[in-house]
Formats: sequence, C-alpha cells, structure tokens
Amino acid sequence: MTDTSDLIGIDTLLTPEELVVREKVRGFVDSDIKPNIAGWYERAEFPLEIVPRMAELGLLGMHIKGYGCPGRSSVEYGLAALELEAGDSGLRTFVSVQGSLAMSAIAKHGSEEQKLEWLPRMAAGTAIGCFGLTEPSAGSDPGNMLTFAKRDGDDWILNGSKRWIGLASVAQVAIIWAMTDDGVRGFVVPTGTPGFKATPIEQKLSMRASIQCDIELTDIRLPASAMLPNAKGLRGPFECLNEARYGIIWGAMGAARDSFLTARDYSQQRMQFGKPLAGYQLTQEKLVNMALEINKGTLLALQLGRLKDAGVLQPHQISVGKLNNCREAIKICRDARAMLGGNGITLDYSPLRHANNLESVRTYEGTDEVHTLILGNHITGIPAFR
Repeated sequence: MTDTSDLIGIDTLLTPEELVVREKVRGFVDSDIKPNIAGWYERAEFPLEIVPRMAELGLLGMHIKGYGCPGRSSVEYGLAALELEAGDSGLRTFVSVQGSLAMSAIAKHGSEEQKLEWLPRMAAGTAIGCFGLTEPSAGSDPGNMLTFAKRDGDDWILNGSKRWIGLASVAQVAIIWAMTDDGVRGFVVPTGTPGFKATPIEQKLSMRASIQCDIELTDIRLPASAMLPNAKGLRGPFECLNEARYGIIWGAMGAARDSFLTARDYSQQRMQFGKPLAGYQLTQEKLVNMALEINKGTLLALQLGRLKDAGVLQPHQISVGKLNNCREAIKICRDARAMLGGNGITLDYSPLRHANNLESVRTYEGTDEVHTLILGNHITGIPAFR
C-alpha cells in the first residue's frame, strides 16, 4: 500500500539511519507478519518462530547499550514499534515486554552478575522474559500489591499472584515485584524455580496473537542475589513502565496508519451507486480526519523521542503521548472498520483487529483515567487520585 498518510513531510525530520531502521522493520512486517497475522489472531497463537528474526533485526532490548544489546536511539526504537504495531499490537507487545520491561528492569536496576547472566541471551532471543507487577486486585494501584517477600535467613520466600503478565508461560525469567517489610522490591526469578506457575488467559477478545498469563507464586525460595539491588519502592517498576509507555505512543500510530490505508484502498475499489466510495464527500472527510490525527500523533511521538534521546523527557510528557495517541488510534480504527461495512468484521481486513487490540493497549501501562490524573496533577499541582 502506498502511504499517503504523511501529509506534511514527516520523513524529512528523520535521519538516514532512522529511515533505514524503519524500512528494515517495515519489510519484516510486510513479509513475515501481515501474510500470517489473521491466522495467528484467529487461533490465538503467538508465533515463537519469529523471535529469532526479531533478534536478528536488533529489536530485543533495542534501546539498551552493552551486554550484547543493540544500543539504538529512542527514535529508532519508536519507529520500530510503529512498524511492528502496523502488523499487530500483540507482536509489538512482545518486543515491549521483552525489552522495555524485563530487560530494562535488569539493565536499570540489576547487579552486574544479573546483567551478564540474562541480557545477552535476552537480546539474542534465546531467553524470554516477563514482568510481574499487576495483580488481580492491584492494576492501577500497585502500591497495594499483596504479593509479599519475606526474609528467611539469607534467602527470600515469595508468595502471591500476578495477572495479565505477558509471555509468562513461555518465559525463562520473570521480574517479580513484591512488597517486603522494607517496601516494594524486585526479584529476578527463573521460571523453573519450584513454586512458579504461569497459566495463559484464554477466551480473549483482544490481543489474541499474544500471550497473557496468571502467575501463582507459592513459597518460592530465592537467594539474596535474586533481588534487583538498585530498585527500591515503586519508582523501580515505574521507570520500566515509562519505557513501555513510550513505545506505545509510537505503536498506536502504526495500528492507526494501517487501518487508514486499508480503508483508503477499500474505498477506492468499492463501488456504490455508480462510483467508488472514495468519490463521496463523507468518505473523503473521514479519510482526511484520520490522516490529520496520524500526522499529529506521529509528530508528538517524534518530539517525545527527541526529548528522550536528549535525556530530558519528563513522565507527564509520556502521559500526554500515551493518552492522546491511544485515544485517537482506537477512533481511527473504529471509523476505518465502519467504512468497510459488513466486510470489516472479518479478518480479511485489519481495522477491527487493530481496534480490538487497542482496547488492551489503551488499558495497560496506565488507563486513560490514570494518565488524565497524572496530567491533571501536573497542570494544577493537586493530586486527585483519591
């Protein structure tokens, strides 16, 4: 599909290196993901066979430097996330869980031994990680988590449960956040440890080409060396969540762009009352409104990426991008589905799949409401979370 979504020459704001990264990932999505995604989605199957190719493209731990990681820029990572989500949100989520959450936790907060043990394997795709923060009763309020780690001599004993944990059933290592007598701490937990059980959540209506799990932690015994030494309190997991939220800002625009292009192409071919749908004013208005929001959302993502690469990106700015781009992307995908009529409810076309996926993307890493309150606090100086 020829991309007519860039109305203002956004490509001219990208460096040659950034364009090369984008085109490599776009080519991978076009050749390996788009021809297969309808089947994966219908079967609720995550294709583990694409993980080595993702590693080969440098998509795992893409923004992390050293330890065998690619060390690319924030903008390059964002462009990759956009292209991956043009294929499917679930496949972009794999890269996010692996790199922005699990690998970032180790890179930001881990010991040298933990980094050497896990990061090279995770970058190569030979080890998969997951990130256990959310619980059945503690999603937007992780400060009230019930999972608890207590000391037993030099060891730690973990008990509790986690929910909606991406990749847990196929992971070799889990980053588990638990309350202790000294506040929230993170632990590096090999998933083969006795007492660790991950069960995939089934019958999902969203993110079907992805894996989310319940985790049960029963008397898991860990050595003192399993603790992430540099993460204390909720700031530890939140720093990782901000990495994931940043990728979503870009990714949502990929789902929106793919839906826009699908609706545009369909409207040019579908004949109604003697002429193509694209020849009607109402259709053109819908396409124009979609393209405008894609341009604005991509510019927003790029600005935040430049700030991140400069080391000055602020948490509330991430909330601006996550709130705006998810909200606009899901509207674009729904409008694109409507333009396809009855054909739009089949997996022959991508917009409804994207819209369903974005119901999850809009929810995880902070709901609309949470990001609204973050921004409200920034604007007024008054926290209104309670």
